[in-house]
Order: sequence, then structure tokens, then C-alpha cells
Amino acid sequence: MNFFDTAKYLDNKEVIFIILLILGLLVTATLLFFIWGKVKPQANLTELKMRTKSWWAMAAIFVLATTIHPIVSYVAFGLLSFAAMREIASISKNVRAEDRRVIIWCYLAIPIQYFIAYKGWFNLFIIFIPVIMYIWIPFVLVIRGITTEIGRSMSVLPTQLMLTVFSISHLAYLLSLPEIEGFHAGGRGLLLFVVFLTEMNDVFQFTWGKLFGKHKIIPKISPNKTWEGFVGGILTTTVLAYFIKFLTPLNGIESLVVGFMIAFAGFVGDVVVSAVKRDIGLKDTGTLIPGHGGLLDRIDSLSISAPVFFYIVYNLYYA
Repeated sequence: MNFFDTAKYLDNKEVIFIILLILGLLVTATLLFFIWGKVKPQANLTELKMRTKSWWAMAAIFVLATTIHPIVSYVAFGLLSFAAMREIASISKNVRAEDRRVIIWCYLAIPIQYFIAYKGWFNLFIIFIPVIMYIWIPFVLVIRGITTEIGRSMSVLPTQLMLTVFSISHLAYLLSLPEIEGFHAGGRGLLLFVVFLTEMNDVFQFTWGKLFGKHKIIPKISPNKTWEGFVGGILTTTVLAYFIKFLTPLNGIESLVVGFMIAFAGFVGDVVVSAVKRDIGLKDTGTLIPGHGGLLDRIDSLSISAPVFFYIVYNLYYA
């Protein structure tokens, strides 16, 4: 088979439907904001337009990951983790200057983790970073012989690796899951399901918060987030999960529960990274994506929702 032959990966009507739905929503949003700006020039739509541009960029990344050859998808996810790891390492003030050389071990772990995901070695996949690298990084720090604030470095480096590599690698592993009889969307469908719901949850929480938000939920961490946006986003995402459950082997009740868990986990990921940014004193982790700062600003929700979704589905249908 030709390495770049994508025909095999475009023959699933469920996957094609959700890709067209994503593109349709983005086109609609783009046209809506354009027309809105023409009708009411005084309306401040800058943030919404910038967010839409970033949604286009993220949609392109994950749609390509489900339509091109699987090997390219794993490489793409690996590069995504590399960029996120580099971003968080560059802004972190909680790592000693002498630990910069130790971070190389974090980067070296990325291709290993994604190769393990590609091969589908589940037992090794779930212990390589949480166990092996968790032991190895402190050991390397110790043999360097600099003990001042070493405990902080032992905590920060493995956490950064978990947040940017281990968590995101679960998206890639979805493509390695074995086929289930009667479930045609496969790993690509599962990937689109969790990414689409996580991103839409961000959209829903932002929209409900803008429309009805009055009561701050965690003002010291994320002052723009409200209870109205949080509840509205979770409820809307949960309902949406039910209607696109054809991308998964989940039944009706399971899809509602999983939709709720994805929405809640996405919120957790968002505020965790927001807390890190507050500690560092930054609004964004970078300037890579217009309207949303750095890469980590866009995948923060996925860093928690991806593993939560993966282990629920894995234990229900693949264990």
C-alpha cells in the first residue's frame, strides 16, 4: 500500500459525516461573525473572530490526523507533544537553570512514548512515563549532585511530561485500538468524538458565559469563567455526546455519562493550566495560535479529557 494512500482512511461514513459537521460549523461561525460585523460595525467581535481562527487551525490538525496514514498521525501527535513540552519548559520559573540539561530526557521520552502507542503495547504505554520516567528523572537530578531545591524540580519535570506527553499520547493510542465487531468508526471515530466534544465544550462554556454569566466560579484562577458558563457548557456537551455516539461503541446512557465526564475533565484541564499561568504571571503560554496564545492554551482541556475518555472506553470495550 502506498504510504500516502489515504483512500482507505476516507471510506467511513460516520467519520466523514462528523468531519463535514465540523467544517460546516466553522464555516457558519465565520460567515455569522462576518455578517454580524457588517450589520453592526460597533459590535466588539474581535475575540470571537480570533477564537474562530484558532478553531480552524485546531480542526485542521485533528481532521488530518483522522484522514491521513496512521504513521503520519502518530508523528503529528508526537510533534504536538514536543511543541507543548517546549512551550511549558520555556515559560516555567519552577525549574532550576541547571536542570535545563535534564529536560533533554523529557524530549527523548516523546518518540519512545508514541512508538509504544503505535505498536499498541498497552502495558508498557501506561507505565513508561508515569513509572519509568517518574523514577529516571529524579535519579538523573540526583546524580548531577545539586540538591538545592531539587525536590521542586523532581515534582515539576515529571508533571510537565505527564501534562504534555503522556496525556496527549492517549489520542494517538486511540488509533491503535483493535477493531470491534459492529463498530465501524474505529479509533478515528473515537478520536474525533473526544476532540470534537472537548473543543465544543470550550465553545459552549465561553458562549453561555458571555450570554448569561454573572457568578464567578474561580475568580482567582480564571476570572472570566462563570457558573452559568460551566453548567451550560457541561449540559450542552452532554446532550451533544448523545447525538454523535455513532462515532463510538457507547450506548445511550454511556454516551451521556461519557459526555459529562469529557466536559468536566476539559474544564479541569483548562483551569489547571490557567493556575500554572497565574503562578508564572502570564496570560498565555505563547503566541503560536491567534486568539488563544500558545499551543498549550488550546490543548489544555484535552490534556485531561483525553486520558479520562480513553480509560473509560478502554475498560468498557477493550479490556
